[in-house]
Amino acid sequence: MSHSVLYVVGARPNFVKLAPVLQALSERGVKGRLLHTGQHYDHLLSRTFIEQLSLPDPDYYLEVGSGTHAEQTSGVLVGVERVLADEQFDTVIVAGDVNSTMAAALAAVKAGVPVVHVESGLRSRDWTMPEEINRMVTDRVSTLLLCHCQDAVDNLIAEGVDQQAIALVGNTMIDSLFRLLNNQGTADSLDRHDVTSRGYALVTLHRPALVDNDDRLAATLDVLIEVAESLPVVFPVHPRTRARLTTSPRRSPGLRLIEPLDYLDFVALESQARFVITDSGGVQEETSALGVPCITYRDNTERPITIELGTNRLVGVNPDALRSACLEALSDTPAKPIAIPLWDGRAGVRAAEAVMQMLDPGPVASAVTASARP
Repeated sequence: MSHSVLYVVGARPNFVKLAPVLQALSERGVKGRLLHTGQHYDHLLSRTFIEQLSLPDPDYYLEVGSGTHAEQTSGVLVGVERVLADEQFDTVIVAGDVNSTMAAALAAVKAGVPVVHVESGLRSRDWTMPEEINRMVTDRVSTLLLCHCQDAVDNLIAEGVDQQAIALVGNTMIDSLFRLLNNQGTADSLDRHDVTSRGYALVTLHRPALVDNDDRLAATLDVLIEVAESLPVVFPVHPRTRARLTTSPRRSPGLRLIEPLDYLDFVALESQARFVITDSGGVQEETSALGVPCITYRDNTERPITIELGTNRLVGVNPDALRSACLEALSDTPAKPIAIPLWDGRAGVRAAEAVMQMLDPGPVASAVTASARP
């Protein structure tokens, strides 16, 4: 029986997480259409992802733009609803925790279309984060919840989710990471940015809790300038962050504020960094898979496995703690990380098997995905 799937993407991480699932389902004969909400529209943040991840061109583009949370959510709700009214789909697959994720899930479930959520069960337990609200709502309305670690499974079960709706498949983002790094060298990226392997720190900071607070951002920049006295600090600056940095008079030759990078260029630099400073959830995962020390500049994380088994260290939004962690990272020899279960480059295949079981439940499908069940 032929099936039709609608994949919804809206921001950079969505592309990376869904590409392996789309490819694995396509290889099983599942017809898919790609809907780009346009929540984060920029050539670097979408066009290059489509090319580098071998995704098809979007069949639908909503152009919802930036705007407020309500504006983005309502735009995606209306747009996805119209697509589902015009064309029949067996399921809608969403990933992550952005506004597009939640809105597409709500539109689908209200239209009677089952929802599959890639990266279910992550919890920061911080309700000031819009992403936490998006995760909770999306998980609550999803028919199939695909988890990337046992912690996520445990969270869902504690919340009363039926265990039969949960599949532990691993981290699809790591599939994309390994695929690109295996297919492309890193030498060009290092040469282009005039750095050497393990001879620089990489920074990515963009969350409102930091960049919208001028005093907090200035104190953080002071720490980065101190670090830059010991080795170059490469800082691809998110547009939100750059708008705030223009008010800071301090600069350092070693602190390199550059334009946002495409995905391949970023992960190439990430893989060779001495250490990484971030407030991104995905970067915590990528560095752990790559064995690169990571300093997470947030008060909490929804990815505790990156601390327990990976290379991540949570320091809070605290300049003094950041300074101390950077000094330790400069002096320490990184320990070899423990391999995180199911972060092995095959999560997309396991996710596809779980989706096929949902679409065609039966003894064969059940046997295939038994190992993916918690």
